[in-house]
Amino acid sequence: MKAVGVVDFGGPEALQLVDLPEPPDAEKGWVLIRVRSAAVNPADLAMRSVRGPAQPESPPYIFGMDAAGVIEQIGEGTDTKLKVGDEVMAIVIPQGSYGAYSEQIVVPVESVAPIPAGTTLAEAATLPMNGLTARLALDELALKPGDTLAVTGAAGTLGGYTIQLAKVDGLTVIADASEADEQLVRDLGADHVIRRGKDFGGQVREIVPDGADAVLDCALLDDLVVPAVRDGGAVATVRGFQGDAQRGIVFHPVYVPKYTRESEKLDRLRQQVDDGQLTLRVARTFPAEHAAEAHKMLEAGGVRGRLVLEF
Repeated sequence: MKAVGVVDFGGPEALQLVDLPEPPDAEKGWVLIRVRSAAVNPADLAMRSVRGPAQPESPPYIFGMDAAGVIEQIGEGTDTKLKVGDEVMAIVIPQGSYGAYSEQIVVPVESVAPIPAGTTLAEAATLPMNGLTARLALDELALKPGDTLAVTGAAGTLGGYTIQLAKVDGLTVIADASEADEQLVRDLGADHVIRRGKDFGGQVREIVPDGADAVLDCALLDDLVVPAVRDGGAVATVRGFQGDAQRGIVFHPVYVPKYTRESEKLDRLRQQVDDGQLTLRVARTFPAEHAAEAHKMLEAGGVRGRLVLEF
């Protein structure tokens, strides 16, 4: 089968089409998906650049954490309402030659949900990893209706899902944006939009003088977001950052593998798309063989919505 990956880690030019053996039959608790669309995420860029300590030594290395396609096989005895032929989306944790940038992939049934009604497979592929990351961050922060959440990187895919989910949870949202993205972020539901930049904390304090109850730092500002948080507040981070303990602030590094077998949560995200509470955004699609171009575009910045590879 066709897949996209690298033999040697490096820049986008390292990506190439490779031939892999077809995956084994799905066993009990697993499903085989014919992948049609795979989203390109910043995490893919990081994994492509250098071999991580958990990666095996034998290439090729396949990436991709979001897949959407058609179920071709369900392991015998699997307890599920899904059927062969259903269009589904799945979250994938790449390892070695296993990743969503593949024509076929076998995943746990708990990692799969139907795609939202009326959406394309490309649109559905933008939801699992980023949607579950946003949901996990909000669950970790455990805010109450009426609390204030500040969001960095709000115009991005993760930031956008966070704003929309936070509003469903009854939170007041302060979000950053460039001048060009301000209307987009307002349309996503932010109550207050501040200018993107290093003075994030100061701008948040102009709106809530005591500080926000929590921050989700999608833009990797790290220590720069701490001044935005009230004493005893919380910060959720997506690349493992944990700041120094100060003013009783609690840091919550968010790792989406915690929710990779939470099919009820993924299906809830599907329902929220159906209900108009979440917006799926595809910036552009690429044939799988043009994956290097997609990675270059994402690395250049300024992409609003997800780039998606199509097989």
